[in-house]
Amino acid sequence: MHNRRLVFSSACLGLLIFGIVMTVLGSILPSVLDKFDISKASAGSLFLLMSFGIMVGSLIFGPIVDRYGYKYLLMICAGLILLGLEGIAFSPSFHLLRLSVFFVGIGGGIVNGGGNALVSDISEEGRSAGLSLLGVFYGIGAIGVPLLLGSLLDLLSYEMVLAWVGSAVALPLIYFAMIRFPEPKQSQGFPIKEGAGLVKEVTLLLFGFILFFQSGMEMIVGGWTATFFREELALDTSRAVLFLSFYWLGMIVARLVMGFILRIISPAIVLRVSLGIAFVGALMMLLAQGLPLALPGLILIGIGFAAGFPIVLGYIGDQYPALSGTAFSVAFVIALTGGMLLPYITGIIGTLADLRMSFLIIPISIVMMFIIFGIALRRASA
Repeated sequence: MHNRRLVFSSACLGLLIFGIVMTVLGSILPSVLDKFDISKASAGSLFLLMSFGIMVGSLIFGPIVDRYGYKYLLMICAGLILLGLEGIAFSPSFHLLRLSVFFVGIGGGIVNGGGNALVSDISEEGRSAGLSLLGVFYGIGAIGVPLLLGSLLDLLSYEMVLAWVGSAVALPLIYFAMIRFPEPKQSQGFPIKEGAGLVKEVTLLLFGFILFFQSGMEMIVGGWTATFFREELALDTSRAVLFLSFYWLGMIVARLVMGFILRIISPAIVLRVSLGIAFVGALMMLLAQGLPLALPGLILIGIGFAAGFPIVLGYIGDQYPALSGTAFSVAFVIALTGGMLLPYITGIIGTLADLRMSFLIIPISIVMMFIIFGIALRRASA
């Protein structure tokens, strides 16, 4: 028998790694622009590659964990992320950098999907609360990279800092190897017909499209904010990267609080209020001419974004418990399509106009999420 606390801890370590994956590109982007002398459109292609890799990982993890379990897949992916981060740190050319980004994305997609599905499997009561607590560790991983880079860039190169971050991924890998995980849910063979049928489930697709916009916005804010601060607010690179950590800090605190709030308040109410907070924060960022308005706006965006993935994944886990891994795969593939397209569009608009104009994508996406969530709830309760 597996130990639930140890298994939950392994999922937390997986999401911590995924937090590093999701924030590393945005944190080093100003330095990458300088090192390789590339345009914003080319930089946007890195986010496209990262998201495509995450999508590939998200697509394959579900059927694998439903059929074979979690242990060896998580170990392989942690190793892949470790090697990919070292590749990002020391790539001598832009082409090798792109390849490393892609492999980090694949590993990150599997670790993210596997960690969330694992917690959903062991949290039959209060899935949204468990997933919210899990999301705290995603935030810890995400905040660590900009904090380290912002603090150490004056002393060390970004390559050296990133190399140390990559080597630290070896610790979760060892932990995955040491503990016992739950048995596969479909150990006698994967039900192909039922699994394939999930792609026709309208309710699941609607929840997936909520995450389409959520993922796209998270990638935009995590990936482009440091560059936004540098170009629109005239901050130097180290300060711009350091201030990005406030976004992740807002998300971490909100998810810690949400773990308790969701036990007494409906997840639907929490998500709607959170979207309103994020909308206000986005408007503050768009109107800001300096840090006094931009920084609080960034923090509010982090607070508002905290509810999206835990609550929506909680609904999905409740709807499809027997094939939770595969259902999560479908949702994450849709989500990462948004994570792939919206930051890329941001880079194109930023090249043609400016980043302030491209950040209009965020409030528009929030409105779309609000509308689709209402439709998805009505179908889920029908």
